[in-house]
Amino acid sequence: MAETEDCVGWEPHPVDDALSKEPMKKRRRSDRDKRFRAFPSMEQSALKEYEKLESRTRRVLSNTYQKLIQSVFLDDSIPNGVKYLINRLLALIEKPSLDPIYIGLFGSSGAGKSSLINAIIQQAMFLPVSGESICTSCVVQVSSGCCVQYEAKIHLLSDQEWKEELKNLTKLLHGTEELGGEEADAWDGDDATEDAVWKLQMVYGNGAEIKSYEELLRAKPKGKIPTSRIITLKAEEAGALSVKLDPYIRTQRRRWDGESAETHIWPLIKYVEVTLPKSELIPEGVVLVDIPGTGDFNSKRDEMWKKTIDKCAVIWVISDVERVSGGRAHEDLLRESIRACQRGFCRDVALVITKTDKLHLPEYLRERKVGNKAIQSQREAVLERNEMIKLQRNRILKEKLKRKLPTDFKVLEASDLVYTVSAQEYWQQALLTEEETEIPKLREYIRRRLLDKKRRMVTKYVTEAFGLLVLTDSFNSTQNMSNEHLRLSSLRRFLEEEMELLEKAIAQCFTHIKQPLQEGVGAAKASYRRILGACLVRSQGNQGFHQTLKAVCLKNGIYASRTRARIDLNEAITRPIYDQIDPVFGDIFRTGKPTGSALMPHIDAFKHSLQEKMMEIGIKNDWKYDSCKNNFLIQEISAILGGLEGHVLRRKRRIYESLTTSVQNDLKPCYEEAAQITGKKACERMKDVIRRGVDRQVAEGMFERAQERMQHQFQQLQTAIMEKMKGSLATMLTLASSQGDGLFKELADVKNEHREMEKLHRSLREVAENALLRRGMQDFLLRMSPSKAGSRRASL
Repeated sequence: MAETEDCVGWEPHPVDDALSKEPMKKRRRSDRDKRFRAFPSMEQSALKEYEKLESRTRRVLSNTYQKLIQSVFLDDSIPNGVKYLINRLLALIEKPSLDPIYIGLFGSSGAGKSSLINAIIQQAMFLPVSGESICTSCVVQVSSGCCVQYEAKIHLLSDQEWKEELKNLTKLLHGTEELGGEEADAWDGDDATEDAVWKLQMVYGNGAEIKSYEELLRAKPKGKIPTSRIITLKAEEAGALSVKLDPYIRTQRRRWDGESAETHIWPLIKYVEVTLPKSELIPEGVVLVDIPGTGDFNSKRDEMWKKTIDKCAVIWVISDVERVSGGRAHEDLLRESIRACQRGFCRDVALVITKTDKLHLPEYLRERKVGNKAIQSQREAVLERNEMIKLQRNRILKEKLKRKLPTDFKVLEASDLVYTVSAQEYWQQALLTEEETEIPKLREYIRRRLLDKKRRMVTKYVTEAFGLLVLTDSFNSTQNMSNEHLRLSSLRRFLEEEMELLEKAIAQCFTHIKQPLQEGVGAAKASYRRILGACLVRSQGNQGFHQTLKAVCLKNGIYASRTRARIDLNEAITRPIYDQIDPVFGDIFRTGKPTGSALMPHIDAFKHSLQEKMMEIGIKNDWKYDSCKNNFLIQEISAILGGLEGHVLRRKRRIYESLTTSVQNDLKPCYEEAAQITGKKACERMKDVIRRGVDRQVAEGMFERAQERMQHQFQQLQTAIMEKMKGSLATMLTLASSQGDGLFKELADVKNEHREMEKLHRSLREVAENALLRRGMQDFLLRMSPSKAGSRRASL
């Protein structure tokens, strides 16, 4: 949505001639067919119709843009309204066809994320898999695109980012000088120490772990690091790219067989993007993201880890069947995923249980407590066990989601929150059929998600384009405009009154968080010592925890390891506050039915009230001559206020995390003090510094400050919403005026484009009706002949 500032300092943007030319039909049809190969024939037809509508709309917009540019090119002064039109046209022309749908596979090491992605994309060993506990070492994004070859881009840490990690790694290692023999052995056996030694040896060679930070800065890395910090790999076949890619994303072991230049780059990798040629199974526009379960010791990688989770529209929590019940890691992943729904763009969470072909039959039969039907085979036992798991975990997950999310959150209406999959059986089918592995079910979910998003995007796109053409054509109207000032003054008065009411409603929304915040602060003050004590204690005492604790302090209370569960002291001691505010916080940012505390429904109500007022004024003042312009302005209100939702979602994350950020900033001095401690009994001394530091900050009002900072963030959001609305609606009122500031100007004749856009707008309903009819036919076929319909779909 164009803002008011778009009208200032405007310069025309050239549009490539190719935008206004029709590509060769044969090539266009071929490309479209390849793009939609992942869909059954009925869904392909719907997508092709939407694609055709979008393509023709872009062509009409481009032609209109070219005409407007030519009509005002030599003018010294271009009216603001015309600038607005041209900028809106350009924004729609350049608008991406479809923002990618990120589906995050979020799970602990060894849970089977890579195996699952390989099965979904139909490439058995494409991403590295292993029976060992750790395999993929970084975030990996997999998508299909327009490339001819298989392609991968390995993004490396920048020079500055690696220097930051290098400094922390050397600080971590150089704290054993004053220790005695037993303490030094315990220190050296720490996971954090082993990881730091291994990274330095990989990049700089043996002996790097005893060198200082300054010495390592002067040392030459063993592997070649490109100046672009991006390594691009290409291959004609999937297997060939997999071989090239393997050393970069597989966690390297201490005793690897042979050395290669690629293995030395491994600790510097930030994330990896893999692009497949147009796929018959994964549609273009979907990105599958393999997300490690704990984050990373490097600040930039860890920040990217959190942002990756937050940009996912869907999160599949991956847990293997042997660890799904009662495992701490599994519960941590679920909690982090639900937090992503609170703070990010995620709207759908599901539990995907992997390796479900695993079952020890005698043990299962001995403990079996369901049904009277005799189990005759391993297959029957697996299917029965999987169905029980689905019922049980679906109920548990839904209860967890209900406690944290608003009641109208769509995921709560989903019938399938749990999938039981087996990548191994998908390939072998010795025990289960392809459908029973539920890999096809996940693919169908992906397709449905993309199809629905494409439908909504094209509907909005064509509607906006039609309104814009209506207004552009109406600018050339020479009808009587004597009532213009009367109707605008009435509209402005109404707008001022409604804006004042809306501002009060928004402020009232945010007051609902105050009491839960206060209660949460009280709970945190009462429990922080117990929580902190639990975080600082390990079952083996200080054995193997010295350097992990130092790593926590070096990273301001956070430590992410490939082998341990994520440690976040700031999140842990603020969790009682989040437990209190989560339901209310979710309610504030809910969509759907208006409630006293929901923000967006108040904005929607304001939108409808304003639209109704415009219609009322139009009827009273006989706007028949200018009904097209009036209809556009009513639609433009939707565009202006609809654009606010994205802004609110982006600010939501900052507000939600403000509690932990505030606490982390307040505790930073005590973390820094603890990180400097070396010598004998360093671990106990570090713990003591942290405890005393937290006690001191709590006594000085640490939790109350966090509360105030969150409330301040809400106030800033309220101010930003009102400023954006006032600016954009002022521009809209300027458009509504055809006199006064020299807005009116005779523009190029766009009547042909207007008529063509009108036809495309009418076609929207036909396309929607056709899609609905096809969907009904497909569901009927599946009900009447599930096996045939399933096999038919698989063959498409």
